[in-house]
Amino acid sequence: MIRTLYRASLAAATLALLAPPAFAHVTLESQEAVIGSEYKAVLKIPHGCGEEATSVVRVQIPEGFFNAKPQPKAGWILETITGPYEKAYDNHGTVVTEGVREIIWSGGNLPSGWYEEFVFRGTFADSLAEGDFVFPTVQECASGEEAWIEIDAGEDARRPAPRVRLVPRDVGQ
Repeated sequence: MIRTLYRASLAAATLALLAPPAFAHVTLESQEAVIGSEYKAVLKIPHGCGEEATSVVRVQIPEGFFNAKPQPKAGWILETITGPYEKAYDNHGTVVTEGVREIIWSGGNLPSGWYEEFVFRGTFADSLAEGDFVFPTVQECASGEEAWIEIDAGEDARRPAPRVRLVPRDVGQ
């Protein structure tokens, strides 16, 4: 009996060593949003770059998500890069033609073995189509980066951009 358990344990350990590594992706907490609605994006960063700590998190704000506002994070420097939108958007009766295009949290220290969330909010345009909407994200570390920027990523993607599924507003809303 002990010999059988030992062999089973040894086989399981060998398989674990030979298995390809699992990649923990950067994801959004809320996986679905309504077209034309406000959205609170909680970006989940599950690790650093290999064994290195993350010191910068950059999030691209794509066209169609407007009035983006990041949440400050204690111990991190917050910066936004603004620019013109390709289209004008109606923000509660005010036409907006430019806004945040990138959010950068820097100067922090997120050890590889720790987990953190970075938060921003904004509005999805009424003109967007149903389907995936991505927020390309880059983690920077001392000697490299993890670029979560694959937009048309399938199930086998190694570095898919964080995505939310846009759904149409129900008729009764």
